[in-house]
Amino acid sequence: MKKILYLICSLLLIATLSSCNQKDPENNTTTLTLAHSLSQDHPVHIALEEFAKEVEEKTDGRYKVKIFPNGQLGSENESMEQILAGVLSMARIASPGLATYERGYDTFGLPYIFESTEDYYNIMDSDEIKEFFMSSEDKGFLTLTYYDSGSRSFYTKNKAIRTPEDLKGLKIRVQDMKSQTEMVNLLGGTPVAMGYGDVYTSLQTGIIDGTENNETALTIGGHGEIAKVYSKDEHAMIPDALVISSEVWEKIDSTDQQIIMEAARNSTELHKKLWAESIKEAREIAEKDLGVEFVDDIDKEPFIEKTKPLVEQYRNEYKEVDDLLKTIEKVRSK
Repeated sequence: MKKILYLICSLLLIATLSSCNQKDPENNTTTLTLAHSLSQDHPVHIALEEFAKEVEEKTDGRYKVKIFPNGQLGSENESMEQILAGVLSMARIASPGLATYERGYDTFGLPYIFESTEDYYNIMDSDEIKEFFMSSEDKGFLTLTYYDSGSRSFYTKNKAIRTPEDLKGLKIRVQDMKSQTEMVNLLGGTPVAMGYGDVYTSLQTGIIDGTENNETALTIGGHGEIAKVYSKDEHAMIPDALVISSEVWEKIDSTDQQIIMEAARNSTELHKKLWAESIKEAREIAEKDLGVEFVDDIDKEPFIEKTKPLVEQYRNEYKEVDDLLKTIEKVRSK
């Protein structure tokens, strides 16, 4: 019975999305569906609303973007399946989640690929990365732009992580990603893969001793109520990607493609400002209201040295990762 209900729901969803993606001849309007798993007050959603507004205005209503937030259309994996089928037009996806379809995206999940926020923006805004984003069109999708999801650092209940040795014996929650699990292993901790929604209770009950994320997790996720030491080692900066179906993209004429692309990149510039404000606010609240101690004076070199074998492993295993790392190094050397 459950399988039948799931099938019926899936068919209804496909029918709804297909109708949304179709052109309305009477009004000469095509509605593009866009899914993401974030809340409506998240900086990414606000940036996407501006993207939708600019697309409609600058195409004179030829294209409208209908946003489905809060995971209404399923998980990111499900969204990608719908993207590849041409049923869903666009989605915001955490970039390593695209590696199944284009191995180069594994690069963004590796530790210490970017040296600083300034370095991150300089590289991500480069023509070379834009070219990489467009190179997967034959795989069924391409990336219009990226959004910052912050730098990820370790935080624990009561212990500062100043060196890799400080992780020894600690159970650290990580995303269910091979690169994150292997990173914590190399640093001496014990990785525990689990969903974000389980982190608060797991910190509270002692299933884990700490986790890693950006500063907003302390406030929005409530983790700062339990984890009182945030060690800013900034081991990863993982961008989100705004992807569009190749099938949908090919049906858009070149003039409107350019408008949509410019609107996407303008939304990234807006998001940078919104994200900086949200990080600043999260830190202030965590320090003043939750009593979280921030450890900023961390020497990253020992962490970088410990995790180098992981980066080399991916370079050797996937040519696409090696190619993108070389591209990043080329942009940085300019």
